[in-house]
Parts: sequence; structure tokens; C-alpha cells
Amino acid sequence: MGWFVELPEDCISNIISRTSPRDACRACSMSLGFKSAAESDIVWEQFLPSDYPEILSGSAAPVVFSTKKELYVRLSHSHLLLDGGKMSFSLDKESGKKCYMVGARQLSFESTDNAQLWNWKSSPDSRFSEVAELLNVNWRVNILGKFHTRLLSQKTTYVAYFVFTFPKGIIHGRESACTSIRYLNKRENVTYKAAIHTSTTRIPTCRSGRQSHQSRHRLGQRRRKDGWMEIEMGQFFNDYGVDGEVEMRFSGFQFEKFGLIVEGIEFRPKHDSQ
Repeated sequence: MGWFVELPEDCISNIISRTSPRDACRACSMSLGFKSAAESDIVWEQFLPSDYPEILSGSAAPVVFSTKKELYVRLSHSHLLLDGGKMSFSLDKESGKKCYMVGARQLSFESTDNAQLWNWKSSPDSRFSEVAELLNVNWRVNILGKFHTRLLSQKTTYVAYFVFTFPKGIIHGRESACTSIRYLNKRENVTYKAAIHTSTTRIPTCRSGRQSHQSRHRLGQRRRKDGWMEIEMGQFFNDYGVDGEVEMRFSGFQFEKFGLIVEGIEFRPKHDSQ
């Protein structure tokens, strides 16, 4: 190790930049020389997406930072609002891969009379200015969204999550729903069956099987750190670059006697533990 620390700082920074954000943070604790090299802009520029200047320019609020590491930490611990506040962006803390959430205003709520089924309102718990609330009716829910994969990190497996909650005061109930995600220019379709509980005390065991080009899972919701709930809609490998577009669909079966509040659909890179 002695010869390594005698290398020029720029050389050490270039070596560390070929590792990972986690490794760079570990290098900071090795010595003062390593700390300076590991925190340099040379390192953290490599961990940021190449188009980050363009992403920052579309932010609804100015993004102020003094170092590239400071910017990385900010983007991996919070989100930016883009597209007029209808979409959010952040970085995966472990890998630096891009994460996006499509707000409810960017989704299509299909029904025979959309105005009578859904109510748009603000929520202090949401990152977006408006969320969609299903009125207390007995109706099949059908929500559709599309997303261009050019915005995501390339050669990466992504998981799409349906982000939702229920009105306060709901203490029981259970409904089933189907979610699917597919490339619009591919024939394969990934379909999930989810059991949604208005009480979070029970979460069903996941089961998986395969039939033809479909993958069917039984999933339960889980509570997010931001207080919302999510269920996995499906996974896909982003190998279509600028030409790819995925379609996400959520179909609930007659949500009776309680509402459903939709914040959006989030795309996050899959981790090895998933």
C-alpha cells in the first residue's frame, strides 16, 4: 500500500473513479491523502450520469452545489422535480443509476366517466402538487402509463413500482389487482398479480411461476420510507436505448367501500438482493 499512496493525487482519483460510490466513501477513511483524492470532482463526476447538466437545467428549482460529491449526495438522498413538477428524478445511492417517478398527472385513468371516479387534490405527504383519489364507488380501476427508456440508465435492469396509499381511518379490507409492464415494440409481457390490503399488518408471501411469455407473481404492498406504499409492477432490462418505450398498467378489481390515492409510478434499478 505504501507505493500506492505515493502516487500523484490525480492518479489515485482516476483509480478510485473506476470503483463505486461505496468504495470511494470507504477510501476516505483510509488516510488524509486518500480522503482528498476520493472526494475530488474527478471521482464523483464519473459517478454522476453523463447528462446530469441537462437534467439539472430542467429542475423546477435551482440546484446549488460546490462539489460533485455534494451534488451526488443530494441527488441520492432527495429528488428533483422535472417536467413542470409532474415527474421526479433522483440517483440510486449504491450505484448512481437514474431513478424516476412519473406523477399521477402523467398517467391515464381509464373509465367510462373519468370525471366522476377520480378527484384531484393536494397532499402534504406527496412530492407532487396533486395526487389522484378514487372516490368511494364500486368500480374497476384501470391506470395506464408510458415512459421513454432513453431517460433511464442503459444496460440496467429496472423495477417499476406503483406508489399509492389509502385515506386515513381505513382499518381493514383487501382487494386484488393485476399489474403489467412491457416494451411497446416487444411481444413479451410481464404480468403480476398483487394482493392489496388497506391494513399493513399482513403482507402475502410472494409466489412466482412462468407460463409462456408471462411471469405471474403474487405480491403484497410494502411501506416506503416516505410514508407511501408500493407494489412491484414488473421488471425489464433497459437495452433499447433511445428507441425504447415501456407501458405500465395497473388494473384493480372493484375497490369497494374505500378510496385509493395514487401518487405515481417509480422506476428504480434492481439490486442484487431483489
